[in-house]
Amino acid sequence: MHIPLIGLGTWPLTGEDAAAAVHQAISSGYRHIDTAENYANEAAVGEGIRRNGIDRGDLFLTTKFNTQWHSRSGVRDAFGEAVKRLGTDYLDLFLVHWPNPSQGRFVEACEGLQDLVKDGSIRAWGVSNFKPAHLRLVQDAGLAVPLNQVQVDPEHGQPGQLEFHREHGILTAAYSPLGRNGSFLEQAAVRGPATELGRTPAQIVLRWHVQHGRVAVPKSADNQRQRENLDVFSFALTQQQMAAIDAHETGAPPRLDSDTYFH
Repeated sequence: MHIPLIGLGTWPLTGEDAAAAVHQAISSGYRHIDTAENYANEAAVGEGIRRNGIDRGDLFLTTKFNTQWHSRSGVRDAFGEAVKRLGTDYLDLFLVHWPNPSQGRFVEACEGLQDLVKDGSIRAWGVSNFKPAHLRLVQDAGLAVPLNQVQVDPEHGQPGQLEFHREHGILTAAYSPLGRNGSFLEQAAVRGPATELGRTPAQIVLRWHVQHGRVAVPKSADNQRQRENLDVFSFALTQQQMAAIDAHETGAPPRLDSDTYFH
């Protein structure tokens, strides 16, 4: 799976705001757009793509489906509804949005995704918000999980989760990569390199993600911030700078507990 390491996150943009942000981002060089059924903006994202006029083959499009579709046949139905809303005929990446372990059908959902890869409906599949215990159950069914999209930022580093990903060859995609309140953006570990390198604090944190080998999907509707967020490949952080940002790990769990939260 060839996936651009920086994508445009689109939650909670909807309607014209989402369409305009996507159109603008693609014009600024983004080639990875991330959305979801539950964001209620897939149609607007599709409109932004069409408005831009980019060749579909030049764009990596990710979306996610809700737990109502957790069965092999249900996932195919979810795919049909998603591509209809987006106005495309295939997906580059289709994710189980939440495991919902109490329902007990997320393994079936992953099997359904593998079916879609086999028949060419999607190029790749993955999951989102899956803890190691959930991932093990998928693996026990004989499936290798390609990617898990989880909350990661300097204060929510999830070291145990990410170590499991590394051990099992699972690519990590980080949502909310710049955090929710962004307090760490004001810390010396981020501000120092930003000043030294002539970059914004957000660029420093996104570069930190990239150098750790993660995909990151920051959300922004602002043209300048979109461009800045994408411009993180022309500089590098030292090992010491990386370690200083790593040290902001608090041990705090993700904002939402995927053993109990789902949609």
